[in-house]
This record gives sequence, structure tokens and C-alpha cells, in this order.
Amino acid sequence: MAWRGLHITQAARLSLADGQIVIDQADGAVRLPLEDIGWVVIDTPQAILTTALIAALMHHGIAVVTTDARHTPSGIMVPFHGHYRQGAVAAIQAGVSVPLRKRLWQSVVQAKIANQSAALGRCGGDGRALSAMAALVGSGDPANVEARAARAYWAGLFPDFRREDGTDRRNMLLNYGYAVVRACVARALVGTGLLPAFGIGHAGASNAFNLADDMVEPFRPVVDVAVHAMSDGGCRRDGEPERGDRQRLAALPLEPIRMGHETMSVLAATEAVAESLVRAMEARKKEKLMLPALCPPP
Repeated sequence: MAWRGLHITQAARLSLADGQIVIDQADGAVRLPLEDIGWVVIDTPQAILTTALIAALMHHGIAVVTTDARHTPSGIMVPFHGHYRQGAVAAIQAGVSVPLRKRLWQSVVQAKIANQSAALGRCGGDGRALSAMAALVGSGDPANVEARAARAYWAGLFPDFRREDGTDRRNMLLNYGYAVVRACVARALVGTGLLPAFGIGHAGASNAFNLADDMVEPFRPVVDVAVHAMSDGGCRRDGEPERGDRQRLAALPLEPIRMGHETMSVLAATEAVAESLVRAMEARKKEKLMLPALCPPP
């Protein structure tokens, strides 16, 4: 079972040997079993991957995130086929009714707002108003409570903050962390036979990961809490993210999160969410969908 990730930030040649990934760098070579790895972030333009390794990564269901020259995540690679019931699960997904999609989206938005409320509490703010807003979300969120909650959330989390400001260091950190967790969600969806292009809330015609963008929503506050801590209590907005910052964000899939009465890693939780989504679609009951909750502060 996958339990670790790789973050490549220096010149390296990555290849395959005896079912292991071989990472050859200036200071030597390291080998790791592929079955232990859940995700890989290639965060340098000086990395070389062999085609044999890429094929093996896809065979083992390992998500690969690439970045551009500014170390901004720019792409995700996941397998085409990741489940023995691929056709059957896709047929179930295609047959989901509009009312069920709306009820599932309602649950996702409620979980997201509840986690935003908890994140504010973790970061020294007051999340009680957000917690009350979660109860106002209707089927399909016709009143767009999600957007109203977002305005209150960002105002409470970061001073003088605009989410669309690409020059703000906090946004750079958020986007990096979101991309890593989104890749893990996409990996989990494909691994259960779901087609990530067909969402329940997102429906972008040019987006191949609409469902991943749906199911990543309740996980986003995990990234937000980390970025708040990495930004001097949310106040630091200047400068480029450093390598240590990116390494911290690349490790977020190992952060603990609650699923029901159990605490597990974010990576394991993405798999549990994807499996429960299939059950909810198959049973046509939104109650079958399990969604994560932020852990209380240590």
C-alpha cells in the first residue's frame, strides 16, 4: 500500500530497475519500491525520466505532478485505467441522476465549509459563523452559500488578501499545495474506476479533472492551515516560495485527517472518499459518501 511521496528538486535521472524506482543524483543513487509510492512531484527542469519508469508509475497508479520554470505546478499525470471494474463503474457514474449529483455536491460543500470553520479555529480565528453557514447549504447549493462562506473565510484567515493576486506569495503556496493534493485525489478516483472528467459540481468543458476538483474541496483547508503557518500567521505576502516551503507542501498528503472515527493520512483519506463515492453512486444514496474532517489542534 502506498504511504510515501517523492519531491525531486535537484538534477536527477529517474529510472526503473527490479520493480524499483532508481533516483540517481550527484551524491549517489537511491532505490525505492514502487508499491510504497503514491505521488511524485518533479520540481526541477533538470530531471530525466525513462519511458520504462513512466509506464511503471502509471501501472502502479502513481500520480506525477510537474512544475514550470517558476516551480508552479503545471501538469498531472495519472493512469488511463486503474480498476478492474473500470467499465462497470464508469457506467454507474454516467447513470447518476441530476438530483443525486446535487445532493452529493451539497454534502461536499457542507464538508468544505465545516473544514474552513475548523481551519479558522486552528489559525486563531473564529469559525462559528462559518459553521452556521454550512447548515444553510441546499441540494446543489442554489443559494451559492459556498461563495459567501469563501468571502468570510479568506477575510478571517489572511489579512489584506485577494485570491486572484498571482504575485502574493500566499497564493503561490496555496496553488502548490492544492495541486499536490488534487493529484492525489485524481489518483484515488482513477484507482476506483471513476472518470475524473465528469464532475458532480464542476462541469468545465475543457477540464479533464472536474470530479477531482469536486472531491478536493474538503481537503483544501489542510493546505490553508499549512500556508497560514508558513506565512507568519498569514501576514507574509512577499517573496517567492523557497525549496523548503515546497518540500513542506509536497508532504501534505501525509498529514493526518479524520474520516468518521478514524484518523488517517490525507493520501489514505482520498482513497476512502473515492471508494465511498462509488458506493453512494451505486446505492443512489448521498449518505454513503464519506468526507474528511480536519483534526483538532494537537
